Amino acid sequence: MAGPPCRSPAAWRPLVACLLVAAFLPPLSGAAKVVTHLPGFDGPLPFYLETGYVGLDDEAGTELFYYFVESERNPSQDPLVLWLTGGPGCSGFSGFVYEVGPLNYKVVPYNGSLPQLISNPYSWTKLASFLFLDTPVGSGFSYARDPKGFYVGDSISCLQVVTFLKKWFNDHPQYLPNHFYLGGSSYAAKMIPVITTHVLEEIEARRQPLINLKGYIVGNPVTGSDIDMNFRVPYAHGVGIISDQLYEAAMKNCNGDYVNPANKICGQVLQTIHDLIYEVSIDDILEDKCVLIAPKPTNGDSGSRILSEEHIQLRNPPPEPGIECFTYMYYLSYFWANYNGTRDALGIREGTVDEWIRCNRTMHYTPDIPSSIGYHHIVNNKGYRVLVYSGDHDLSVPFLGTHSWIRSFEYPVVDDWRAWHVDGQTAGFTIRYNNLTFATLKGAGHTAVEYVRKQGFAMAQRWIDELPL
Repeated sequence: MAGPPCRSPAAWRPLVACLLVAAFLPPLSGAAKVVTHLPGFDGPLPFYLETGYVGLDDEAGTELFYYFVESERNPSQDPLVLWLTGGPGCSGFSGFVYEVGPLNYKVVPYNGSLPQLISNPYSWTKLASFLFLDTPVGSGFSYARDPKGFYVGDSISCLQVVTFLKKWFNDHPQYLPNHFYLGGSSYAAKMIPVITTHVLEEIEARRQPLINLKGYIVGNPVTGSDIDMNFRVPYAHGVGIISDQLYEAAMKNCNGDYVNPANKICGQVLQTIHDLIYEVSIDDILEDKCVLIAPKPTNGDSGSRILSEEHIQLRNPPPEPGIECFTYMYYLSYFWANYNGTRDALGIREGTVDEWIRCNRTMHYTPDIPSSIGYHHIVNNKGYRVLVYSGDHDLSVPFLGTHSWIRSFEYPVVDDWRAWHVDGQTAGFTIRYNNLTFATLKGAGHTAVEYVRKQGFAMAQRWIDELPL
């Protein structure tokens, strides 16, 4: 008898107990659910939402959970986009409710009641249908029945996404004619060109189902190579975080390598630079560095207590940031997703995930692809459309590094560096090389479209509709 799973092979979940639970649970049934209402949202959802699981293998019993939102514009003609979230280990729900999806949280101080959801007027689902996926296994509501199934890395995870796509399209053949794109930001953007390469191999081998691939979108993309971090030093100098003297000392003693110091003086200079960089928020140098508050009791006798019959057991609520912090909206998702009514509405299988965490940092994950830059080159050389965008206030993956590896391909420039605009104001700067468009989003940090939703929507609309930015 196949039973659901252990959430994670982490030490706090004893293996023996996990196997005993799995042995007595009934077989799984039912893969997809149409969701018309969500707790915390006022009224029926104004868009089509389907949630479900796709099983990847029988041996480990790996099941990936997804959220599918049909385009609110013209679903029969609009593209379909698979959107992945960074981490690794962050739930696809982040894309659904923070980045490009149809809902946002109403950001008000949490008082123990259910966080409220509101419509996102700049949802990219007004332009295309979106699949948000909990991957790798162990993130969000995805799970494996065999604890060994949680031991994954870049390579396995990418292949699992390809398997997911093939099975999902077999169950949803009506979307096969639609143009298909992959998308994601941060660490997920490292995976996107790799997954795209695997999809290309499936297409070139004429394996069914034949996906109508057109390209991909990546934001503030991690590559895995040293280039991501190497450009933190010149960027920090350019925005005034480090002095001319420090930058000159780094250039003189580090020979262009600011990640692996080759001598003592270089190491000392980089340590000083490192200390100065961490005086600011590296995800957005304009944001405050938020002080985290220890979690408040969730079952005390105050007016804001959580009722046990409404919520699952909350073992590890995240530290509470200040309400003024950009990350406060992330804090709210923990309580919303661990509400029993939410689990019921989404169709979460009972006994599979005992506690939802937005970004699972306990995963046994191996970053075994050292760099994705070569995969970008492969896809671009085959003529597929690519959009690469960066928040220009991101110090985690500075746009300087991203533009550097793009320039290393030596593609011909077809539209030179210029400003692009929204409502008559500069929204960023852009350059187009053959089929690759690079754009910055002015004033945005890491996961850039969370910071400037209106400008991000305009960028996506123009690119998806194949118009110049």
